Amino acid sequence: MEKLSRIGGRILQAIPPVFGVIVITFLLTRALPGDPAVFFAGLMADDDTIAQVRAELGLDHPLPVQFLFYIRDLVQGDLGNSLSTGRPVLEELATRLPASLELTFAGLLFAMAVAIPLGVLAATRPGSWIDHLCRVLVTAGVSLPTFFTGLFLIYIFYYILGWAPSPLGRLDFLYLSPPQVTGFYTIDALLAGDWEVFWAALRQMVLPAVTLGLFALAPIARMTRAAMLSALSGDYVRTARANGLRSGRVLWVYAFRNAALPVLTTLGMVFSFLLGANVLVEKVFSWPGIGSYAIGALVASDYAAVQGFVLCMALLFVVVNLFIDVILTLIDPRVGLES
Repeated sequence: MEKLSRIGGRILQAIPPVFGVIVITFLLTRALPGDPAVFFAGLMADDDTIAQVRAELGLDHPLPVQFLFYIRDLVQGDLGNSLSTGRPVLEELATRLPASLELTFAGLLFAMAVAIPLGVLAATRPGSWIDHLCRVLVTAGVSLPTFFTGLFLIYIFYYILGWAPSPLGRLDFLYLSPPQVTGFYTIDALLAGDWEVFWAALRQMVLPAVTLGLFALAPIARMTRAAMLSALSGDYVRTARANGLRSGRVLWVYAFRNAALPVLTTLGMVFSFLLGANVLVEKVFSWPGIGSYAIGALVASDYAAVQGFVLCMALLFVVVNLFIDVILTLIDPRVGLES
């Protein structure tokens, strides 16, 4: 019961930031250049037609009144209709979110598979070539923009070598989408037993996932190295070595288990950063996720779509951090959710 009350308190603490995001997003979208009424009515429309469209969209009311209408619609689960597509924003986000999440999880798994072992090796061999390689990757991951990395990988592996498929979405035009269950093409293809579509979707996801993974390598590797250096210098590690335990057991059972707590916290932050970095990566690889949807909405000054995207990202950020807090508490009861 105590843990449930702490989780409830953590959820209540997340309400003010989410409300702040709603207010700031509402005000910033109104400051976007361009008039959505002009976009919706057409460039050749006269003033009377534009005024009529503005009234239909509710843009003729003062900002406080528009905000109250927006809050009323949010409480009812209505994010409005997109001016660009004419479909409900909630439906658009629900359709595109699995594509973004699948790509984000793939990029995070790639980053973890490379960064965590590299950070552990760098901590056990300080000053060696592995340690220097870790620092180079950290510097490159921080310095190189995701769109540059994506374009570079496309040029090398698709244009020159021809190893990668065309960077045009989640599947090549030769394949049909698997029956939708989770929205993740790789998982849905496995559930349908269609290995051909599974490998096609996996090949299509390699380059964008590596692009995101290279961006996430830096914080994970750096935190793993720092946490492992701190753990390896602890008294319990020296005691374990003095008792004659094997070096592998000391490294992974004693040192890495204690170093995993800050690494898990970093993974939660990195996952949120990758969701934001998806915006550019999806545009480069023509990935039909919420990032590319948000860019189109910004260009068209589509208020409802932009507000829905930002609200979706804020809720995902809150949910991911709450999940990480719960996992940390289960791993180490000394870690309170209040921290």
